[in-house]
Amino acid sequence: MEFVFDKEKNKEKIESFKMFIQDHKDTPGVLMPVLQEAQEVFGYLPREIMQLISRSLKIPMAEIYGVATFYSQFSFIPKGKNIISVCLGTACYVKGAQAILEEIEAVLGIKAGNTTPDLKFSIDSTRCVGDCSLAPVIVINEDVYAKVTKNKVKELIEKYRNEV
Repeated sequence: MEFVFDKEKNKEKIESFKMFIQDHKDTPGVLMPVLQEAQEVFGYLPREIMQLISRSLKIPMAEIYGVATFYSQFSFIPKGKNIISVCLGTACYVKGAQAILEEIEAVLGIKAGNTTPDLKFSIDSTRCVGDCSLAPVIVINEDVYAKVTKNKVKELIEKYRNEV
């Protein structure tokens, strides 16, 4: 699924972001704060915004991609309104977290690391959320669900799908 960045819809954000770049362009190590600001403002790093960064800071796109792909905080696709994180740490994995992840992927029709076309859901896998005694654990937004079963997946997704 390719997400299209709407420049017209984001016109004000782009102008504000250009001002941010202008205000910080002479700061040593400027690329990280600029990428962080872009992620914060746009919710992800659209190709068009990375090209703007490249032109404005005179930094090659390859270098920008290198930094952005190294740090997990950056995303090249928009995140959904509801982010489902499935713990795949040892305790959760042993208790069936992989099957739960696969069920979530099947219900939403996307793989981990992706976002649904309607931007309602994103799926991420994590290594440990620190609740091993409650394995398997998933986190939806900031809500923690313990001892999740495959049968519970559809119910949880529907709960968030129907929220306004």
